[in-house]
Amino acid sequence: MDWITDPQAWIALGTLTALEIVLGIDNIIFISILSGRLPEHQQARARTIGLGLALFGRVVLLLSIAWIMRLTAPLFEVLNAEISGRDLILLLGGLFLLAKATHEIHSKLEGAEHGEQGSAAGTATFGSVIFQILLLDIVFSLDSVITAVGMADHIPVMIAAVVIAILVMMASANAVSTFIEKHPTIKMLALSFLLMVGVALVAEGLEFHIPRGYIYFAMAFSVFVEMLNLKVRQREPLKLKQPLPPGLGGGGDSAGGH
Repeated sequence: MDWITDPQAWIALGTLTALEIVLGIDNIIFISILSGRLPEHQQARARTIGLGLALFGRVVLLLSIAWIMRLTAPLFEVLNAEISGRDLILLLGGLFLLAKATHEIHSKLEGAEHGEQGSAAGTATFGSVIFQILLLDIVFSLDSVITAVGMADHIPVMIAAVVIAILVMMASANAVSTFIEKHPTIKMLALSFLLMVGVALVAEGLEFHIPRGYIYFAMAFSVFVEMLNLKVRQREPLKLKQPLPPGLGGGGDSAGGH
């Protein structure tokens, strides 16, 4: 418990907590979209269970750091690139995320024409949604834990940062999900983010590192532009409701003048 009196440990805790929340954006978006396929009375429960599984998985992985470090050891080579256990997990997770996001986008754009209602609320089973959340939790948790190991020296600091980050995500999950479901363009943007994250995971699995700062800057800029679009769309109905200037409201007055 010596880390409690160490200022560097507290700085690491604050920095790592903030980073874990940022890294958790991908997770909470995915959970929000998947839970939206459930009946409304099950959605909040699915989000809570999904984030609870994420917390459990990350704590277990943090307590298994020796095993995590072994995952980075090369297993075989493909085209002169060394592939480790971590690379395989990231590669498979990225491919799953690409396939899932593509399917959801296709369902939103062409589901009505092709009779597909797979992404509509109330059409998925609770167990299938939780299973899909669990699969992606494993991938996101592995990435999160490896980041934590590289930034802090004390296991309790890492666990505390993960717990705080997940609690923040749990507190904001309902608001994020409601906002995404209320605005179709935001939902499509979120699915596009998942495509981008999937590509980044596949690239990472193939030893091609894309700095996360670039990815999150692109996300933040896209969200900023979409917020401006939402503001514009909210003001347009108000402009339409404003009375027209005299002489433009109809032909009654001009007809009466003749």
